[in-house]
Formats: sequence, structure tokens, C-alpha cells
Amino acid sequence: MDKTNLLVTIAEITMLISLFLSLFLLTVKTQHKLSNRLFAFFLILTAIDIGGNLDNLFEPGLNARIFISSIFFLQLPTFYLYVLSVCYADFKLKPKHLIHGVPFLIANLILIPRFYTVDLASKISFLEKSSTRLEIQFNHILIHIQIVVYIIAAFMILRRAKKIYLENYAGANIESLHWLFQFTSALSAFYFIALLKNIFKFTDYPYISEWLKAGLFIFELIIIFWYLYKALNNPSLFRNIDSKLKLVKNIISEDKNTGPLAVNEKEYKEELSKLKKYMEEDKPFLNPSLTIQDVSREIKIPVRDLSVLINHKLDQHFYDFVNTYRITCAMDILKDVTKSKVTVLEILYEVGFNSKSSFNTAFKKHTGQTPTAYRKLL
Repeated sequence: MDKTNLLVTIAEITMLISLFLSLFLLTVKTQHKLSNRLFAFFLILTAIDIGGNLDNLFEPGLNARIFISSIFFLQLPTFYLYVLSVCYADFKLKPKHLIHGVPFLIANLILIPRFYTVDLASKISFLEKSSTRLEIQFNHILIHIQIVVYIIAAFMILRRAKKIYLENYAGANIESLHWLFQFTSALSAFYFIALLKNIFKFTDYPYISEWLKAGLFIFELIIIFWYLYKALNNPSLFRNIDSKLKLVKNIISEDKNTGPLAVNEKEYKEELSKLKKYMEEDKPFLNPSLTIQDVSREIKIPVRDLSVLINHKLDQHFYDFVNTYRITCAMDILKDVTKSKVTVLEILYEVGFNSKSSFNTAFKKHTGQTPTAYRKLL
């Protein structure tokens, strides 16, 4: 099998997997329909883009070919909206989000006078000199600006969502954010390689561009298989948070502007005592889905004050604060000789964790050792 046939085969497999996964996401019964639909649309756009990049896969007309190539302008905006929908439970598509389609419209509108509306001979002449056409040059610059802007924006959303999660939740959502960060990083690497491909395309080394193009097809296939594996093996992974929650630093900043902090030193000591008593006696940390709202409701301290108390006064994220109690409880079980037969997996579920990786990370952070190593030293 020569290089061309190999590329076509890889492209066909990638397209089929993309379309299969998009169909699965559109039909599977889940409460996260918007996230699934957005990622399905991203996969469909990806499949179209792959098809448009292989001349011998199908032969559309020139207008259709150029229009298909502009589909790329919709991919990253769709992925960005997907990240928002995964991070925030209350995210909804609104008319204002149509602004993300503006680059796609601009890319096509500027081609109307000298390409879309002219005769076939003029179209061919335009494409033969595409590297010198202002419209093509503008679109290339616009694509690369869009890649940088949306990748940075996605990472900023994930960074903020992670901070909000750590300050308000103590469940497994952090695993979802970690994975989404990894997936975004993989896409960033993909688009960086695509950028290099485009640069070499207009140099004295076009063959490097062709090899990078082949590598991109393989990389794309790996990324899609990775997502499919993760989605099917962890159907409960993708959970989201409330976007109305504020970061503690913003709460404190607002308090400084409006008056004294909501919690003074005397109230701080009283509420801290109440909080610790509740954690030690009622053991709410055993609930793997515990949130700061749950604790607030039980001990009658407003969420805003409780958040400042834990995240600012104790200098701990709520996530770490709760995990400290879970790890202490796990250590007690590991020390208990009567429970030597209890496995580490059983212990992590018993103390409120629902992920082995998050338990091991938290345990090592607290003790400097893995749970297995800790047990062996006793």
C-alpha cells in the first residue's frame, strides 16, 4: 500500500469513527444532552474537514470545495462552547453565541467577488495563484489567530472552573476537569502541528508539509479513539458545576468594597468550631458528592461565609479540606489490624472517594506515601 492509499484509508477510518461517535452522542440517553450535541457537531465538522483535505476521497465542485475548507472556522468555536457546557451545569446556547460564527462568515464573504460569483476559468486562475491572493492570505492569518484565541480561552475557562470546583465541591468532578484539560492540550498540540504544516506548505520544503499532514490524520484518529474510550468507560465522568458560584478572592474583594468582611474574628472561631464538630461527629465527608452547599445547609452558615472561612481563613480549598478528613479516616482503617483484609479499593469507597486516582493523589499529598506503602510500614 503506497502513501496516498494509506492516507485515504486512515482518513476514511477517522471519518467513520467520528460519524459513529457523533451518532452515539446524539442518540444516547443522558441528562447532558447539550454537551453531547455540541461535541457531536464538532466531530461532524471534523469529518467534513478531513474529507475536504483529501482530493481523491470525493470530487465536489470548486465552490463546494472552498466552502468545505472554510468549515474549519467552526470547529474551535464549537469545541469552546463544548468546554463551557461541560464545565457549567447551567450553560445554555443563546443568540449571543452566534458571534462565534462571524469568522466563518467573513472567510466566505470576502471570497464572493473574486471566486464564488465568477466563471470557472476565473476560479481556476484564482486557485492557481492562491498563495498570492489577499483573500487566501487573510483567511490563513484569521485561522491562526482563531486557533490561538480559542485555545487560550478554553484553558482560561478550565482554570476558572477548576478553582470554583476546588472551593465548593468534594466529589469526582475534578477528574472530569483534569481529563478535559488533557484533551484540550492534545487538541492544542494537533493545531500547532497543523500550523507547522501550513508554514512548510509555502516554503522550499513542501514534502515536510505532506508528512505532517499524514501525521495529523493519525493523531486525529488517536484523539477520537481516546475520547471514545473515555466516554464509554466513564459515562459518569462528565459532570459540571454552577457558573453562578464566585471565587473566594472575588467575594473578599466585593466585601472590601462594600464594608467589613462578613466573618469577623469572633464569628470565625465560633463557626470554625461548629464546622469541625459537624465534620467529626456527623462525618459528612463519607458522602462522595458532598458540596459546600450541603455543609452550609446542615450547620446553618451561609455558603458565602463558609466559603471564606474554609478557603481564605483556613487557607484550604473545600476539596482539600474534606479530603483531609477522608484521608484521616482511611489511615485509621489501614492501622486497624482487624481490617487488614479490607482492600484499598474498598477503603477508598468507604471513606468517600469514588476514584482510585484521586484517592492515591490525596493520600500521597497528605502522608507522602501511597496507601499500599503506608499499610506495609505499619
